[in-house]
Amino acid sequence: MTELTGMFRDELASWVKEQGYPAFRGAQIFRWIHQGRDFDEMSNLPLAMREQLKDKAVAQPVQIRLQRESSLDGTVKFLFALRDGNCVEGVLMQYKYGLTLCISTQVGCRMGCRFCASTLEGLVRNLTAGEMLGEILAANRWLEASGRSERISHVVLMGSGEPLDNYDEVIRFLKLLREEDGVRIGLRNVSLSTCGLVPKIYQLADENLPVTLCISLHAPNDEARKRTMPVAEAYRIGDILKACRYMIQKTGRRIIFEYALSEGQNASVQDAAELANLLRGMQCHVNLIPLNPVPERGMKGVDEETVARFMQVLENHHVSVTRRREMGDDIEGACGQLRRKTINNATGELTNAEV
Repeated sequence: MTELTGMFRDELASWVKEQGYPAFRGAQIFRWIHQGRDFDEMSNLPLAMREQLKDKAVAQPVQIRLQRESSLDGTVKFLFALRDGNCVEGVLMQYKYGLTLCISTQVGCRMGCRFCASTLEGLVRNLTAGEMLGEILAANRWLEASGRSERISHVVLMGSGEPLDNYDEVIRFLKLLREEDGVRIGLRNVSLSTCGLVPKIYQLADENLPVTLCISLHAPNDEARKRTMPVAEAYRIGDILKACRYMIQKTGRRIIFEYALSEGQNASVQDAAELANLLRGMQCHVNLIPLNPVPERGMKGVDEETVARFMQVLENHHVSVTRRREMGDDIEGACGQLRRKTINNATGELTNAEV
């Protein structure tokens, strides 16, 4: 079955012609798809054409299997079902500037970071560009069904998976966001998070796509980083920072360094001072994250006093820093937790245990 959400406008027009229909039908289908519609809802297409297309193609490859809405701040956590029975997570967050959807780029992850639940079962498979876009389309359709007029305006690639480990499909997805008659999300409204795959950072910089690059740093030195992030064995912090400076040079955009504070790991005053020295003079911002506890890993977050003390050290060294706003605490906002709790270990199928 051909996945239509992964096609650009001209590709879809060519595909439609191959099916024996005029190219303008491709433009019609493209608009319907990006409104989150399936074939039965494409009312300006002949019925016979719709029936034929249903036998050959998939209009919407992602469906919402479960959703949980926070009673604290309205954050919504989605469990997205894929056509092969796999599932991934997404989080819809309301900010003053609009709605942000955090999407997944892989089913699972092979990076092995100790603080992340998504990597516990390893990498199952990559998502296609069409499936990534499908997460946005499904969320927009949910908003519409909920009687809300807003649509997703910002996207964060920080769900399950390492985006740069699925490089080609992620780049195609980013370019699809800008297509005329599509969802039309500007790439300056997109943030991409990586644990630091250095060669891919250089490659991304050369794409000249104005996304915001976020580095999951989480340690002020290589030895501390190796304790929680296996990728540190392959790429040293110095090499990552060099690649980041190249990204800044190419795009003119600052780098965001994500730093999850973990008790007894990386949250001391000395750690803060070392981090400040590391980032001195760089066009960057530090996003401090009190760690969401991951019981399977035995890692704990820190108290507010520790967060404030760490921030103060960075500010004293003139490093731009904020504490990330905690959202969806009552709906297991941490990546991978809902997916793991809704998979039957015996069959791999979703259960209704968490509805």
